[in-house]
Amino acid sequence: MSANVTISDSPLLKGSGLPPFADIQPEQVVPAFNQLLAELDKQLATLEANLQPTWNGLVVPLERLTERLSWSWGIVNHLMGVKDSPELRAAHETVQPQVVQFINKLGQSQPVYNAFKALRNSDTWVTLDSAQQRIVQGAIRDAELSGVGLQGEERERFNAIQMELAELSTKFSNHLLDATKAFSLTLFTKAEIDGLPQSLISLAAQAARAAGDENATPENGPWRITLDSPSYGPFLQHSTRRDLREQVYKAHITRAASGDLDNNPLIVRVLALRQELSNLLGYGNFAELSLASKMAPNVEAVEALLEELRGSSYDAAIQDLAALKAFAAEKGAAEAQDLKHWDISFWAERQREEKFAFTAEELRPYFPLPQVLDGLFGLVKRLFGVTVTPADGQAPVWHEDVRYFQIADETGNAIAYFYLDPYSRPAQKRGGAWMDVCINRGKITENGVTTIRLPVAYLICNQTPPVDGKPSLMTFYEVETLFHEFGHGLQHMLTKVDYTGASGINNVEWDAVELPSQFMENWCYERPTLFGLAKHYETGEPLPEHYYQKLLAARNYMSGSGMLRQIHFSRVDLELHYRYRPGSTETPTAVRDRIAKTTTVLPPLPEDAFLCAFGHVFEGGYAAGYYSYKWAEVLSADAFAAFEEAGLEDEEAIKAIGKRYRDTVLALGGSKHPMEVFKTFRGREPSTSPLLRHNGLAATV
Repeated sequence: MSANVTISDSPLLKGSGLPPFADIQPEQVVPAFNQLLAELDKQLATLEANLQPTWNGLVVPLERLTERLSWSWGIVNHLMGVKDSPELRAAHETVQPQVVQFINKLGQSQPVYNAFKALRNSDTWVTLDSAQQRIVQGAIRDAELSGVGLQGEERERFNAIQMELAELSTKFSNHLLDATKAFSLTLFTKAEIDGLPQSLISLAAQAARAAGDENATPENGPWRITLDSPSYGPFLQHSTRRDLREQVYKAHITRAASGDLDNNPLIVRVLALRQELSNLLGYGNFAELSLASKMAPNVEAVEALLEELRGSSYDAAIQDLAALKAFAAEKGAAEAQDLKHWDISFWAERQREEKFAFTAEELRPYFPLPQVLDGLFGLVKRLFGVTVTPADGQAPVWHEDVRYFQIADETGNAIAYFYLDPYSRPAQKRGGAWMDVCINRGKITENGVTTIRLPVAYLICNQTPPVDGKPSLMTFYEVETLFHEFGHGLQHMLTKVDYTGASGINNVEWDAVELPSQFMENWCYERPTLFGLAKHYETGEPLPEHYYQKLLAARNYMSGSGMLRQIHFSRVDLELHYRYRPGSTETPTAVRDRIAKTTTVLPPLPEDAFLCAFGHVFEGGYAAGYYSYKWAEVLSADAFAAFEEAGLEDEEAIKAIGKRYRDTVLALGGSKHPMEVFKTFRGREPSTSPLLRHNGLAATV
């Protein structure tokens, strides 16, 4: 066999179009990347030698080069998230350092950087539109943040740090996945499953069968409880066995905190490397480096917002806990005076059931996935005039449960596509939910013919799978999660920008990225939307009115506690990347415990290793950026308020505002600064009032 892998040998080198998932095998990864990176190296050298400081002589060829890499590497990373295997991990581990090396080389290319600066200072600068100018300015900033200004030893050190950080992120993520998988609790008696809802009992029997107890049934067990969220969450909410709740809770908070899977040393190392990296680039700390490319002007502005929200939610959270203790005491619970962490979910669920007279479980039959999708697609048609239709079979998929859909505009022309991978698969799929880019929108010129390449998104959830012949029956929280991810998808798919570098979510400041996703969650409570998606899976009857009223009433149940939890995470993240100094006597865990004094009402247990599972910050892109959820939620609540002010029952007004939202927030992508985009939509700067009002935390006069 010749050393060169041909395209026909490797589906990973196709470089464009939909990934041929059916043909991709882990053993193809290493040879494909060896060849791809060698080719890209040559292309970069040629490009550097022939650069013109013009749009077509610089940005276009550079984009072509980076897209080949992101197409192939994107597939490998996507499969790591949804179809993990030891073989794929090993291949990823082998290839990742070379990929990081190439990305560094590209980011630090002096000829490319100089050409971008020359373009910015040239006479043709004024002929570029705002999207093109933002792409060029972003490229200059990114090069500077990639160490283009570093020489000699400093550059070598910078690159070594980038390499090690990438390895640590993968290792952190693998440890967490393995630790989550490693724990299970098998229950054998009826007494041990007391209080559990039927949906969890069926899921637990299915998990037991999958683990080798082939005769497990929902009626007779055994039942297997895991740390996967569709199992862990409901177990803590419903199990009457306090001893078992404690066991499961403690297993959850100590994940990846000991033995071979211990993430503690990784955390210390990551924080030290990030600090060193920031210093090399001339920043005092990693938080300042992180904010250099975000919407928030500085750390002070972020802390001021978090403090304003903390002030509005702390007392409410204290009252939430006091009310919970009183409720448990009223029910004669021995633990009432001393509620522990593993009691909170349980008693909160009992109190919610009594206060609002419904259980989260009772609603599941009204939220079968196919019906929820119909309601969601009906909403986007109503707001944005686009039509979503199934396109299954038109794209290869990585698992039989994955669906494929098309989005068409008012004239019936296809404008985007997306995959939906809805169910939890703990053995091979990471937890949580996310939207990822499969293909970017962009202008493509081949043989003198210019076409628009349509965007394709991945939408990944981890909801309750279909069990025992029933469809996936969703909790209301899972419905909100689906709406959230679809909001991200809409920004990627409804973009009107034809330059890939600023289309969809590209070039959008990180702390504005959650605006469209959180915006969509508000609609789950809006009457026409909810009744459009809530129908009983067997009888087709709509959700009874009394349930809708209860959902509305329960919306702000313990919202002070919920808000405070997000502020706690945001403050811990910021403190670790702003004031904390690696090597100081205070450990990262001690930092978290200190912040917890003003941001939690029940201090974390001594063994709580939350940081070891804080994947957003130690494996994902939210380092010194977790506050983005709250920053963007201010924007999203205010955006939704525009619809409320017009009157949610006024269809004409909703259509008009929906069109304006689509033409600004969803269409403009990274072509303008998010504050400018927001002001174009809203007519003014954002206000925190709608967020506090939606959470029932607005100061009453």
